[in-house]
Amino acid sequence: MNKFDYMAKYGYEQLVFFYDKETGLKGITCIHDTTLGPALGGTRLWNYASEEEAVEDVMRLARGMTYKNSVAGLNIGGGKTVLIGDPDKVKSEAYWRAFGRYVQSLNGRYITAEDVNTTPEDMDYIAMETDYIVGLEKTSGDPSPFTALGVYHGMRAACLEKFGSNELKDKTVLVQGVGSVGYHLVKLLVEDGAKVFISDIKKDKLDRVSSEFPVKIVPVDEIFNDAYDIFAPCALGAVVNDETISKLKFKIICGSANNVLKEEYHGVELEKAGILYAPDYVVNAGGVINVYQEMLGYDPEEAKRKVGRIYNKVLDIFKIAKEKQITPAQAANHLAEERIRVIRNVRGNYIKR
Repeated sequence: MNKFDYMAKYGYEQLVFFYDKETGLKGITCIHDTTLGPALGGTRLWNYASEEEAVEDVMRLARGMTYKNSVAGLNIGGGKTVLIGDPDKVKSEAYWRAFGRYVQSLNGRYITAEDVNTTPEDMDYIAMETDYIVGLEKTSGDPSPFTALGVYHGMRAACLEKFGSNELKDKTVLVQGVGSVGYHLVKLLVEDGAKVFISDIKKDKLDRVSSEFPVKIVPVDEIFNDAYDIFAPCALGAVVNDETISKLKFKIICGSANNVLKEEYHGVELEKAGILYAPDYVVNAGGVINVYQEMLGYDPEEAKRKVGRIYNKVLDIFKIAKEKQITPAQAANHLAEERIRVIRNVRGNYIKR
């Protein structure tokens, strides 16, 4: 990847590498766009195969956060951090506090939060060294239930579009990845009477969910073998790619994973296959909506109410897609980019506050 060319093409502002010798902390923070406000996005800890893979991931995720925050109507921009390491080995108080100091060094341009392989407890250590963090246990806590709630609302909207009813009862749903978000999504689906199937690379997660809910386990290498009404990818992204797209036997794809489509043209391929795609950064915005509420004065009921707006937002995107004869992914991008463009122009004149 030619990083400067990529940054210029997609409007990135900043890519920051950091390293701490004492703790072995290695990470990258990417700030995509701060037109709407400071960049907000979680910190992901992952054992990347290469530095190049980590760079590509953080840049895609940061841009996705800009679009997510814009479509959700939040006055924040998009950013992300990835940390390179084995989540089972690198964590310590010193590790997280070292990271917090790097967040503080960005002077408020970037606000961090929980993400894959990070927890509210980790956030508490980070908060010892920076003011620029949300999702703490003492405030909004774990955002996973709110992310799952947003996916649930998006799924109901997709069912209305595809089947003429937003009912999930008796729908077959395959949830790929039953970590924090997947667990709460399964709970909501089971309560609604859906027939739920689960898959995950970690046995302990499968054991937990299958012991609490009436679900069926699908081996990881068999998730594309059978047909389901709905596929909910809740693990890592790019699950719709050149290798998998011909294998997909779903009517709807709606999940919490970021960047479900490997490339934009995969959205077009889904359209051709008659598969309805609910754009990931729209339906998975519940978590960021919840933590953003901290910046306004945290009220969990108000956060839930705002997460509920995802239902109508998804329907709006399907409507725009049909009117403009574009894919839902393209329609979501249109909404995000148009809001950023309008706000950028609105702020073109100086007004003292």
